[in-house]
Amino acid sequence: MIEVKNLCKCYGDKKAVNDISFSVGKGEILGFLGPNGAGKSTTMNILTGYISSTSGQVLINGVDILEDPIGAKANIGYLPEIPPLYVDMTVDAYLNFMYDLKKCKLTRKAHLKEICDICKISHVRERLIRNLSKGYKQRVGLAQALINNPPVLILDEPTVGLDPSQIIEIRTLIKKLGKNHTVILSSHILPEIQAVCDRIIIVNKGVIAADGTASEIADKLTNEHKMTVRIEGTKRTTEDKNEIVSALKAVDGIKYVRADMEREKGVYDYDIESEDEVDVRRAINSLCRDKGWNILMMQLSDMTLEDIFMKITTGDITAVKADEKKKVSLDDFNISIQGGMGLDESAEQAEENNEIDSSEEGGDK
Repeated sequence: MIEVKNLCKCYGDKKAVNDISFSVGKGEILGFLGPNGAGKSTTMNILTGYISSTSGQVLINGVDILEDPIGAKANIGYLPEIPPLYVDMTVDAYLNFMYDLKKCKLTRKAHLKEICDICKISHVRERLIRNLSKGYKQRVGLAQALINNPPVLILDEPTVGLDPSQIIEIRTLIKKLGKNHTVILSSHILPEIQAVCDRIIIVNKGVIAADGTASEIADKLTNEHKMTVRIEGTKRTTEDKNEIVSALKAVDGIKYVRADMEREKGVYDYDIESEDEVDVRRAINSLCRDKGWNILMMQLSDMTLEDIFMKITTGDITAVKADEKKKVSLDDFNISIQGGMGLDESAEQAEENNEIDSSEEGGDK
């Protein structure tokens, strides 16, 4: 559905995008990540035909975005970070306008009703867009992207301003759309990318730093084995903690131990890293049995998407793209998480915006 071949974009001597190539198939949901200035937004703008590339090729459903921009754009539904809304129009008038603008051939009334039901905005169709909350404006923006049922959806921060229940609904909707559409999703909410996307591309300084599923990237980034063990000492004091740390460090195969916060009186969590392909669980169990310590919890730690970002940030590791065997050095990369917003923060933002401004009730018919 989407093919990007040797894509470059230069602004003077600066290469914002430097020889990027990737493809996204039908029914695939791709998470597109990168810090500010990484080339992520530039790439997405080229994919949507908003700006042209310096060199390279972008095919949308087989149509070259430069040779036939109108034909290529007809295959794209695009939701930018700031939805392109005409706030003095009602929701219904705006969607009808977009229907005409996209020269949609589907049955107007039934098609718009279906989209409004999917995005759950049917009850605000007669309201002025300016009087809607940010969350509802985001839903209207998503609705316009779905008009004409395009095979490719490009969504930039689609859940900004939504409350937690709405975020879950939009995630579910994106997964549903991904069954019949090609979806590129960009977001700074990393757990959202990990929960929704089949595959992840991380870009930095105009190049692809990693490509694959979160687990594939994690496997290529490191072979370290991490775990958290909660241990209760015999004295149940900080003296126990120091003794336990020293004893764990002496176990063959363990290369790092850090005592974390006190969970109960005298009970601490210990973050442990073992050497590559060394299973130290039985050795830890034997040690605690011999010392009379109680193991209250032992949990292996999987790398999250945040961990992957942190690993790439260190700059002393290598990554392998999912479809290549060649290792790509990340020594020159400096990826950091910027503008990250977790679920709690999005909830707070949603609370600040009432779902529909009650002060305008009845004034926008």
